[in-house]
Amino acid sequence: MKFYRPIIFLFQSITIGLAIAFLVLVWKPDLLDNGRKVVAFIESAPDDARPAVASGPVSYADAVEFAAPAVVNIYTSKTVTTRSPLFDDPLFRHFFGDRFGSVPRNRQETSLGSGVIVSKQGYILTNNHVVSEADEIEVALRDGRTTRGKVVGTDPETDLAVIKLELEDLPAITLGDSDHLRVGDVVLAIGNPFGVGQTVTLGIVSATGRTQLGISTFENFIQTDAAINPGNSGGALINAGGELVGINTAIFSRSGGSQGIGFAIPVSLARGVMQQIIEQGRVSRGWLGVEIQDLTPALAESFGLSHQNGVIIAGILKRGPADRSGLQPGDVILEINGNAVRDVRSALNVITQTKPGHRIKVKGLRNKKTFELEAEVAERPVQNVE
Repeated sequence: MKFYRPIIFLFQSITIGLAIAFLVLVWKPDLLDNGRKVVAFIESAPDDARPAVASGPVSYADAVEFAAPAVVNIYTSKTVTTRSPLFDDPLFRHFFGDRFGSVPRNRQETSLGSGVIVSKQGYILTNNHVVSEADEIEVALRDGRTTRGKVVGTDPETDLAVIKLELEDLPAITLGDSDHLRVGDVVLAIGNPFGVGQTVTLGIVSATGRTQLGISTFENFIQTDAAINPGNSGGALINAGGELVGINTAIFSRSGGSQGIGFAIPVSLARGVMQQIIEQGRVSRGWLGVEIQDLTPALAESFGLSHQNGVIIAGILKRGPADRSGLQPGDVILEINGNAVRDVRSALNVITQTKPGHRIKVKGLRNKKTFELEAEVAERPVQNVE
């Protein structure tokens, strides 16, 4: 019996050692990792950290049915007078004189687009380039009615126009809130692409506040991947509730067709332009008579700024509003009416949206010293936009 005791003791020791090792591996694996990094995966996020799961509708048919009757097709035509290039050739004119060139040739050019009825009084919001220089405008409603449209006014600087119909019992779209759109929100584009008839496409908001696209003077576009094609211009961009949030305006394309990058004018901008056109036939904007440019890193450093927010005045019109207020070339504008100026676009937006005759407060830097003054805004001169 004494002979077996050491063997029993050894067996018990091995068993206890294995048990301890097992417990260490289970409860404290980091003690045996030999300095290796241990990755902790999040298997279940806290409830307050999880994004809400949107329970969107299975179908957007109700939203489309709510908005689509107010979206119209617009057909325009204009007469273009041309003559053969031969009439400008001196040799041709030497032999034949001017008798051939004295008879110009007229031809009809037609185009198509879309529009949105925004009032039961018959006002339609569309793009300026849809109705620009048109001799005749024909509007086709979803219910099959067609009628002539009359241009109330246009604003080439935002590429918006308002036309009017003289019909009874017109549907009108509900205006939504474009200022609170978020990237990822569902939107639908309704229009008349390629003249095939009213068409609806689905997408999301890809970006907001797009500028510097070279489409118009004042830009603040909603970018969407909802398919927009030629003929959609002036049509409606609606949210999932069927409310108007934008006017489809342009596409970015290498082939002429939709490539998932479309742009719409937000209804918050279009509403103000539309109201001015209806009330006074044109759009009146504020103006200071200054030439401004963005701050570069080098310029910001030279003015002792730790950021690039603000704009520098590069030139001032003599006896203009800015000149009369005391602003000078070289001044850096940091705030207007208490709002920080980020760049040229943000400064122009504040100035142009101020009614002529009103005063704005300007805060800035001059010779590295802070200054504050008030400037009376004048009316912006009419700009020639091609």
